[in-house]
Amino acid sequence: MFNHEELFTVALQLRDPFFVKSKDFNLEVGELHLYIDFKIGAKFQCPVCHEDGKPVHDTEDKVWRHLNFFQYKAFIHCRTPRIKCGEHGVRLIEVPWAAPGSGFTLLFEALVLELAKTMPVSKMAQILQENDTRIWRIIKRYVDDARQQADYSCISAIGIDETSCRKGHNYVTLFVDLDKNRVVHVVPGKDSSTIHSFKGMLAKIGVPAKQIREVCTDMSIPFRKGLQEAFPWADVTFDKFHVIKAMNDALDKVRRTEQHEESALKYSRYLWLHNPGNLKPSQQEALSGLTKMNLKTARAYRIKLSLQDVYNLAFDRKSGEVMLKKWHDWAVRSRIDEVQAFAGMVKNNWDGILNYFNRRLTSGIMESINSVVQSARNRARGYRNVENFITMIYLLGGKLELKPSTYSMISPA
Repeated sequence: MFNHEELFTVALQLRDPFFVKSKDFNLEVGELHLYIDFKIGAKFQCPVCHEDGKPVHDTEDKVWRHLNFFQYKAFIHCRTPRIKCGEHGVRLIEVPWAAPGSGFTLLFEALVLELAKTMPVSKMAQILQENDTRIWRIIKRYVDDARQQADYSCISAIGIDETSCRKGHNYVTLFVDLDKNRVVHVVPGKDSSTIHSFKGMLAKIGVPAKQIREVCTDMSIPFRKGLQEAFPWADVTFDKFHVIKAMNDALDKVRRTEQHEESALKYSRYLWLHNPGNLKPSQQEALSGLTKMNLKTARAYRIKLSLQDVYNLAFDRKSGEVMLKKWHDWAVRSRIDEVQAFAGMVKNNWDGILNYFNRRLTSGIMESINSVVQSARNRARGYRNVENFITMIYLLGGKLELKPSTYSMISPA
């Protein structure tokens, strides 16, 4: 006669002394309950000293949510042994199918972590028929454990960038290990205190602050202030993408002001802010016509292209400084207020901009991580709180070793 209990014992990959004793399938409720027991006389390992051969003192009924059985919710029940250890007293054993203290099996948690990388937690909770708060607890526990096990001892070059956690002015600041392309620290806000928070994190894990020799960031005053206070010895590189973006912002201000007098500039924003090679032939023709007109916007555009040439053509810091000085002189003489203001900002951040030519550090990896994070944020339509958002950033960008996927229902041999 076919034995369903033996089938589920094999399916769950249980080993002695555990076995499925009984089952209860409730079609009306839509739940499958499996009841695990252990053989009489079985002895177990102490969860503290890991010494084998400990006798059972008593048992405690426990239940765990398991992977769905087809479309039905599945639960594992176990008369869980409590052993008696001469050194550590009475202790509840660690069962092979779940982490200590968890209400879910390891396979369920592994599924949660895989789905969380591509699916909003709210949607996942609907599919798994589980409360999203409990789902977040699973993700946060594994992310926190993985971060504690992560090796950050070799960090020497970091990138700093902020990203929005919801519409408006709510931000978190990301710190990225530029050598290993991974997020190592995330903190709410984007002021100078975020830099001190990172320094505090290094101290907590025993990494000397003076090990940080290079930093790549934007030219924001709070970041500059925090770096001068916390890492005054570090070589700070102002990211070229942020420099070009600031130039583009100045260019767009010129266009928006001038379009009130020159209607041809209306709806031309895309043409000026993108590289000519990325434009369609029709757009290139339209841009060519605009640049031949006697416009401040056209002059500002040529100054922008010249700044890009500094980054593209300079082969070392010395040549970069020569080219940047020529560019700066031109920008100052441009008689375009917005461009002159930007040139003043470049002068105030001169060394940090030129540091790019030492090692050509950029925030490219940070922009890539930011794109992934914002995509997840948009799919989720925002996060309930900033702690959940930070957890998701670590999950997607931290390159953490999450261990549930390596577990099975098999008990250790």
